[in-house]
Amino acid sequence: MAWSTSVEGPSSQDKEDTSSLQTSADPESQCRDRVDKNVTDLVRIMILRYRLRKPITKAQMLQVVSKRGKRQFPVIFKKACKCLEVICGIDVKEVVPAPHSYVLVNSLDLTYDEMLGDHENMPKNGFLIIILGMIFLEGNCAQEEAIWEFLNMMGVYAGREHFIYGEPRKLLTRTWVQENYLEYQQVLHSDPPRYQFRWGPRAHAETSKLQVLEFLFKIKGIDHISFSCWYEEALRDEQERAQARIGPVGHATAKFMAQPLLPQLKNEKKSSRCVRKGTHISK
Repeated sequence: MAWSTSVEGPSSQDKEDTSSLQTSADPESQCRDRVDKNVTDLVRIMILRYRLRKPITKAQMLQVVSKRGKRQFPVIFKKACKCLEVICGIDVKEVVPAPHSYVLVNSLDLTYDEMLGDHENMPKNGFLIIILGMIFLEGNCAQEEAIWEFLNMMGVYAGREHFIYGEPRKLLTRTWVQENYLEYQQVLHSDPPRYQFRWGPRAHAETSKLQVLEFLFKIKGIDHISFSCWYEEALRDEQERAQARIGPVGHATAKFMAQPLLPQLKNEKKSSRCVRKGTHISK
């Protein structure tokens, strides 16, 4: 620390001052550590209930929270819910009329988590959607170094085990590639070899650009105006998918279907500029 880097070394008085500074700083640090540990423990028990397809009560949640943490339960609960939403794609909804009882539901259409056994691994759908979103924002093809730069900002590192994601590089380059959610390919003629990610066929089948973008908007608390260029592309993609599902239609029907989207596209296009490369979602 800054106060212990003197060239001559700290005197006994300096040591006492350092000790008192560390002691005075400890309570705040310890409080953050307690909250983080309680959030982690709460997330684990909530995921277990999700796996068992059972609701969870406030009383059950308080059982895994420390005695000191009980006073901060509203903060801990809010953080745990946000973690489940962002990382796992799980929404926590209060049961009505039962007070302080909650159900945990998959908020995304991806089926990857449903394939896992009740006690296998942690749900990762939210994380997968974030990766798909990153690829979309990078122009539907993201360089591997851009992906890791972004993940490092989230505190996720290649080769470092994560309590929810496991080993991230294996997850991205092997597991999700084998499950056809991602495509991982060498950049043509790159020397030394560089790699890039694209959506796999299963990602295209189970979700859409619009769903991915709306999830990112939700977890970041922003509206589509900030990403109007990508929003327009996502809307066009949604229209094309709908058209493909229902087959050929007459000109009048197509015009009717497109009508609700036209005002948004026209209004936003005037002021939107799209810079694809180097676009990142901040932590």
